[in-house]
Amino acid sequence: MRKVEIDQGSGFCFGVTAAIQKAEEELAKGEKLYCLGDIVHNGQECERLKQMGLITINHEEFALLKNAKVLLRAHGEPPRTYEIARENHIEIIDATCPVVLRLQKRIKQEYDTTPSDREKQIVIYGKNGHAEVLGLVGQTCGKAIVIEKLDEVKSLDFSKDIRLYSQTTKSLDEFRQIVAYIKEHISPSATFEYYDTICRQVANRMPNIQKFASAHDLVFFVCGHKSSNGKILFQECKKVNPNSYQIDQPEEINKDLLKDTQSIGICGATSTPKWLMEACKNVIMKE
Repeated sequence: MRKVEIDQGSGFCFGVTAAIQKAEEELAKGEKLYCLGDIVHNGQECERLKQMGLITINHEEFALLKNAKVLLRAHGEPPRTYEIARENHIEIIDATCPVVLRLQKRIKQEYDTTPSDREKQIVIYGKNGHAEVLGLVGQTCGKAIVIEKLDEVKSLDFSKDIRLYSQTTKSLDEFRQIVAYIKEHISPSATFEYYDTICRQVANRMPNIQKFASAHDLVFFVCGHKSSNGKILFQECKKVNPNSYQIDQPEEINKDLLKDTQSIGICGATSTPKWLMEACKNVIMKE
């Protein structure tokens, strides 16, 4: 008898859950609702909400809107977005994740309190161009330095003060390696402070998902291809179980892989809806 298990620790984080709930509540009122960017990095969930009436727009389209209602997703936005909303009489439904909001405020405070006579590098460990990172860099009028990986730390000026922050969904291990490298190379005349701003709801999934993946013969990691968090978690699965495959939807399940497999695990990212993992399980159970 084949066993198919869905990882109970996988699925939306509380920030994404709250954003989707807000969207559903607003759509239930029957009014037109726009969302600035994909509400979640999962094509299937975006399509479900589109069918309910959610209209996804980009920043260029947002700047042309007037007298409308716009939802800001969990990733957060730079200050300019709020300015445009005020100028264009746009009602904002703010679903920015509280963890991201706290981080934005800390970075803004850091930037605003930098003395004019002392140069300070505000560094964000994150993915260039990611929605959350754009919102964080926006708190510094575009002055923050973004580094994506350990190798890029070498480009910092170690003779100047450094304040290090992190995108909330990045790898805790690599963040610690970056901290160690800066500590080792910072000039005695400069100061270095770092703030571990990685969301524990995300970070704690890494050891859990490794344990889950290693308990099965075959693993399907269900995740949208745009998800940063998904890429990291899938690599964790692959490390412990090479028989792990990333899929975006049930139709992508390779039926040949199911032959002679007794134990199958289904897991996903913080942007993967539970209903999508259930749909994948149903497809497997029919085989």
